Amino acid sequence: MKIFLKYSAAIILMIGGSHKAIAADPLVLSREQCVEIALRDNPTVRIADMEVKKYDYSKKEVLASLFPSIDFSAAYQRSIELQTIRMNMGGESQNLKMGSDNTWNMGFTASMPLIAPSLWKSISISDEQIVASLESARASKLDLVNNINKAYYSLLLAIDSKDVVKQNYDIAVLNADVYAKRLATGTASEYDVLRSSVQVKNIEPELLQADIAVRQCQLQLKVLMGISTDVEIRPNVTLSDMQRNIYSYPASADRSISDNSSLRSLDIQKRILSKNVDLKKMAWIPTLGASFNLSWLSLSNGSPFKNQMFNPYSTVGLQLSVPIFSGGSKYYGLKQAQVQLKEIDLQRQNLVESLNMQVELAIDNINKEARQIESSAEGMRQAEKAHDIMQKSFDIGAATYLDLRDSELANTTAKLSYLQAIYNYLVSMSELDLLLGKGVK
Repeated sequence: MKIFLKYSAAIILMIGGSHKAIAADPLVLSREQCVEIALRDNPTVRIADMEVKKYDYSKKEVLASLFPSIDFSAAYQRSIELQTIRMNMGGESQNLKMGSDNTWNMGFTASMPLIAPSLWKSISISDEQIVASLESARASKLDLVNNINKAYYSLLLAIDSKDVVKQNYDIAVLNADVYAKRLATGTASEYDVLRSSVQVKNIEPELLQADIAVRQCQLQLKVLMGISTDVEIRPNVTLSDMQRNIYSYPASADRSISDNSSLRSLDIQKRILSKNVDLKKMAWIPTLGASFNLSWLSLSNGSPFKNQMFNPYSTVGLQLSVPIFSGGSKYYGLKQAQVQLKEIDLQRQNLVESLNMQVELAIDNINKEARQIESSAEGMRQAEKAHDIMQKSFDIGAATYLDLRDSELANTTAKLSYLQAIYNYLVSMSELDLLLGKGVK
């Protein structure tokens, strides 16, 4: 709770323009808190949620077709020349004009499907489309969680690597000071002083690059979380702290791919195609609809706005539509849907085999990286011990500066290899969780 209070305070201060206050009080976040903020504020997640709403509205649109459709219409017609008919009456031919100058017609029409199998099946397909959109939103969240994890681990690696480079830089500065003092007492040559000073200058670009890497990782994490780039964030752990939770992947652990988002999406798509086959079959079933009409008709001569007398009339009816022949379009449409259903069965089989292979490879990498961490940790301890021995030997003049620099380089390389091994393990675990569909309900 305190973390989110700090987050809210930081945002308010940022809006008010108090940048210094934000910089003085950075957000210290765990990986889980970063994921929680991202799932709430990242635009990608909000877009996925809007897609779910869109398909929900689409289903309601189809459901609306089951209800009566009511329309109102009005029409006016003015006769320019009335129709004339010739009649023979009493041996004499007479011309009669038929119709009226003005014709008004207005009324309501209503229609409603009573038996509409295709419409009913379309509603069922709409339900599956909503499920598909929910799974798509879940897939977006899984990808986001994986990206947040990797960005968080990258930030940890950048910070810890910067600390290692900074330690190497401090040692180089210390050694340069030692040589400067020895030069003053005549126990060191000017060449030794210059060489140690050059070594300090050589490390400065590495330190600058490490600082840039930290800033880039922070920016990437903030963008994924959907928060302002002006807000400073810091992790609450280091890579070394996370080693306590690192172990080989148990052989008895769950390796099921049933929650894999791609597989679940394919299963949903298969259900949609199966119902689409049923929908194609429904095209041969007759449909029945009801209709109702209530109208008013007025006929008059002269002015269209005088002497109007509207006479109501109404009708009710049923309409039966029986498909008989359509040139084979329904038949070939059904065959096409059945082929698509068979295709997706083969796609699923191929996907299952591919996912199982990826899971096995990921677990092998995790186990290999866990062993690599143990090996790197032992190598780091030995490098630190060798450097301490060489530093003491250098202090008493029993070792050369070149020997000391070799031990420092070996120590720095061992520490960076150790950090990289932890990072690789954590990223591999995150990728495995993505494959298994873990991390998002």
